[in-house]
Amino acid sequence: MKELLFSFLENLSDLGYVGIALGLMIEVIPSEIVLGYGGYLILLGKIHFFSAFLAGVVGGTLAQLFLYWMGYYGGRPFLEKYGKYLLIDQKHLDVSEKWFKKYGTGVIFGARFIPVVRHAISIPAGVAKMPLWKFTVYTVAAMIPWTLFFLYLGVELGSNWMTIKEVAQPYLIPLASIALVAGVMYVLVKKHSKPKYS
Repeated sequence: MKELLFSFLENLSDLGYVGIALGLMIEVIPSEIVLGYGGYLILLGKIHFFSAFLAGVVGGTLAQLFLYWMGYYGGRPFLEKYGKYLLIDQKHLDVSEKWFKKYGTGVIFGARFIPVVRHAISIPAGVAKMPLWKFTVYTVAAMIPWTLFFLYLGVELGSNWMTIKEVAQPYLIPLASIALVAGVMYVLVKKHSKPKYS
């Protein structure tokens, strides 16, 4: 399995920035692994940080837009039937749908940092017909710190980039909590703020 992972990543690295974007789009392996390897390539001088960052944000956003459109046009029955091919099972759908109903659109930002719901949260957003522009803004806003964080860790870890998930774990829980609260608070403030008239 480890050999297959290395082979896959090496093929992506041959594509440079496009490879990073594709790796995040197809989600065959976790995005943190792809970005960690990207950080390692930055350290080796094979790619530049800023371009890798842009590729990560674009690739990660397109991946979520794909899931959003699947939810928007196919609905939950479609995902229940074909979600397994995207590594999304019934549990992912149930949890993400519950979170979306409970916290509203603000969860699109915060859930990006939380395992299980991170990948699937785009589906109930599509099913609920959340405005595309709002979904995209929240997704990009979450992909920016996510991409920066794991590229930086990949650079710092160097040849030990494969341990990135274990190293990142202690930071993700507080980061996820802060992101979730911030996202929900923003939506609540926007929802309850009244326009001022002169």
